[in-house]
Amino acid sequence: MKNRLQYALCELDAMERTAHGRSPLHSLDARAKLTATVVYLAAMLSVPLSQLSDLLLYLAFPLLAAAMGRLDYGRIFRRSLAVLPFVVFIGVFDLFCDREPAFRIGALTITAGWVRFLSIVLRGLLSVQALLILLSCTGCYRLCRGMQRMGLPAVFTSQLLFVYRYLHVLIEESLALSRARDARSFGRRSYPLDVWGAMIGQLLVRTFDRAEQISRAMLARGFTGRLPPTGGDRTPWTLRDTLFLASWSTVLIAIRLFPPAERLADLIRSFR
Repeated sequence: MKNRLQYALCELDAMERTAHGRSPLHSLDARAKLTATVVYLAAMLSVPLSQLSDLLLYLAFPLLAAAMGRLDYGRIFRRSLAVLPFVVFIGVFDLFCDREPAFRIGALTITAGWVRFLSIVLRGLLSVQALLILLSCTGCYRLCRGMQRMGLPAVFTSQLLFVYRYLHVLIEESLALSRARDARSFGRRSYPLDVWGAMIGQLLVRTFDRAEQISRAMLARGFTGRLPPTGGDRTPWTLRDTLFLASWSTVLIAIRLFPPAERLADLIRSFR
């Protein structure tokens, strides 16, 4: 457990450091990147589950975005695998409920349930990858500030930032409790349920105490409920932001409205 918590904390810190990098994607306005990601998610998630070939085209977005942001796509992909158990659990029922044959590959018959299952898994992975790239190239604070500048309620953006920041606090407190338990266990590897219950209760108490301390400190420094601007988000909207958003949105909407795979299949059938 301790190793997993340390790994999660290192991953969060690595994403924060990556957000301060320099690349064509890093230099764009947070609002442009957020809007392009929302358009991508809306277009990708609206593809019917039965059209797996059309869904595969949306793999180009995270690949190109990672290249623009000079990010390691392999690392982004490995991080996105954390959501795999959840999407597999959601889609596994389609394997047993829909046994209608969809197509054949030699002697192998692929059912419609398998197509829907793979589509659900691909949707989940692509959604998480798009969000990870957005966070890695923007940072949570700039992203929340961008939402606030777009007109979203200050309460929502502030709470979203606090939730992200408190992940670090929660993980650090969990690591401290884990170290204290290991120091008193003399190499013991398994613990009864009452030990885990006491740790969880102590974690909640410590978290509430830290929250009260941080709240008093923020009020003492004049926090009014709105995220204050920083030097990174004072830059105006530029022509480059407009071109980036317009080009990506046009391509994504065109792929959704005029699926290339469906058009190609119709063209092949017309020649038969």
